[in-house]
Amino acid sequence: MKKTVKIAIGAVVAIVVIVVAILGYNAIMKDINGSDNGDKQEYTLVIKNEDFQYQVAASLKQGGIVIDDSIWSLWMDKHYPDFTYINGEYYLNSAMSYEEIAQKLQNPDISHKNVSVCIPEGYNVFDIAKVLEENGICAADDFYKAVSTTEGYNYSWIEELPKGNDKIGFILEGFLFPATYDIGENTPANEVVDKMLNAFDNRLSNEMLAYCADNNMTLYEFVTLCSIVQEEALTLESAENIASVLINRLNKGSMLQCDVTHFYAKNLLDHGFSKAVYDSYYTYRCPALPSGPITNSGMDIIDAVINHPDTNYLFFFSDLKGEFHFASTGEEFEALKQKYPWQ
Repeated sequence: MKKTVKIAIGAVVAIVVIVVAILGYNAIMKDINGSDNGDKQEYTLVIKNEDFQYQVAASLKQGGIVIDDSIWSLWMDKHYPDFTYINGEYYLNSAMSYEEIAQKLQNPDISHKNVSVCIPEGYNVFDIAKVLEENGICAADDFYKAVSTTEGYNYSWIEELPKGNDKIGFILEGFLFPATYDIGENTPANEVVDKMLNAFDNRLSNEMLAYCADNNMTLYEFVTLCSIVQEEALTLESAENIASVLINRLNKGSMLQCDVTHFYAKNLLDHGFSKAVYDSYYTYRCPALPSGPITNSGMDIIDAVINHPDTNYLFFFSDLKGEFHFASTGEEFEALKQKYPWQ
């Protein structure tokens, strides 16, 4: 009797195992082949640059798109052994077959494919916004908004930037470090800005801070000064003397009167800023430094400002050959302009 019971129980267990195996197999095949059972689950898969297949598979399972990440990985290894995952966002649903998912993963709904963009020294907010939009990274208007505030950016020096000054155009102008960046398409503008601010932060040296302290300047004023030198100088050699001229004029309380500030102020005016903002950037109208930087300087210019020679120069100009001439007095300045054609 006991033997008969054992046989019966064994038979039942075997049947259950077979049924479970069949049901499991059917579920797996249904998952692989796809089916719309009316309870379709939708999921947005985000693939980042550093994601591997096992991470993608785990996300697909978590999102309810596949029932088992290991089975998905095995299927992909068999059918697409050399598959390359592309950065981006993919709109998926649980009714899709594995083949449909694989095909979809080659064409993101929102691409985050990395793009290499070069931001040269001397590019301002307007130049950078154009490059970013042309490369599909972010809209120019979104970039303008992201550089118009210090909110959301976590750097100690950023807390020292001016607050509540309605004469400033773009508060983060000057701190968007010029470099070559690898940035994903359709990246939020604030993430792009943060990447550029981080590049500046990595180069903010004790030497720069010491120069500011020794010369009773804020970091914002220093970066503003560097930006004018960046725009005025044609060579590194001229940059040092130009910095000397501007600093001498500031120390004397003279207006800087740099033509390059007009072009930036005009850009601000054309972008919708007020005439008061224009006047505060145009150094033929504002008493000293403009309200803020007019471009983003490279390290060569920053070093040139820090290491400028001690001169008596108060004037400079470049002639038609691109050579710079410097003078200590108005009379000397006028004589040099007579000697070297400049316009």
